[in-house]
Amino acid sequence: MSGRVHSRYVRRLADTAVAGRPVVIELQVRRFRCRDRACRQATFVEQVDGLTVRHGRRSTGLQTVLQQLAVMLAGRAGARLANTLAVRTSRSTLLRLIRRLPEPEAHTPRVLGVDDFALRKGHNYGTILVDIDTRRPIDLLPDRTTATVAAWLADHPGVEVICRDRSTAYAEAGRLGAPDAVHVADRWHVWKNLAEAVEKTVIQHRALLREPENTAPVHAAEPPESLDPAPSSPGEPRQSGRLSDRVREQHAAVHALLDEGLGLRPIARRLGLARNTVRRLAHAATADELLVGRWTGRTSILDPYKPYLHQRWAEGCTVAGRLFE
Repeated sequence: MSGRVHSRYVRRLADTAVAGRPVVIELQVRRFRCRDRACRQATFVEQVDGLTVRHGRRSTGLQTVLQQLAVMLAGRAGARLANTLAVRTSRSTLLRLIRRLPEPEAHTPRVLGVDDFALRKGHNYGTILVDIDTRRPIDLLPDRTTATVAAWLADHPGVEVICRDRSTAYAEAGRLGAPDAVHVADRWHVWKNLAEAVEKTVIQHRALLREPENTAPVHAAEPPESLDPAPSSPGEPRQSGRLSDRVREQHAAVHALLDEGLGLRPIARRLGLARNTVRRLAHAATADELLVGRWTGRTSILDPYKPYLHQRWAEGCTVAGRLFE
């Protein structure tokens, strides 16, 4: 305590906005002189409770508002919302406010959720511990080994229920660190386990399942373009199909631009094609030359079954597995 006034000066404190306008408080404060001659702090400034902090340029109220924005929205989003509220701040300032906050009080939850997360997917994994009752994270562990999780449970007694997946490491850690705790699975893993069990059962007994009866009239569908009919005779080009139609269109477009006097490079830029493709189309007198290849007209082991495949496809069976069977 000191009663010797050294000097006075005006502090400018940014405060919360009023009616969309920024507010600045001009506060005159006193600087006191320390009576102890041996004290290294020769002078000190008075602080106003609930308004000022040492070396602070914002009021306590504005500081609290910015801390809440930083916690809820982090840096960039918090800075954008603060500017909307007529408070100029930066994302770096909000991140510094988060780092200055005191660590929350650690407590042992009654129902503990244990799961792993990827620090680097496929390489490094850690463990996250969550309070299921409050849905808040409690701690992060550097790995997902049994020893690490068991040591944390031993240091935090009081866990009654452990909610985890089917990991054997977490199961063993729970038995070692919290032997009296009950192990349960969360809702997501219950549904995942059920779906896997149903899928295995259906695959195992799929031969016993009957096809559903379709009472609605079946309209014949056109076969897809990918099932192009075979050429009429060996060595002849395909006359229809997605590939042949595209080649004929590109061939016609390239030769039309060549007749206009354009070079290969401008044609490639205009049509969005590679120069080698444009060169190959330009050197071919007709599109049929490009549609006759080394495999055109060759017989295939699928040829005897193509009429049947076209028929089944037209009837609506488009599953490759069923067609193969």
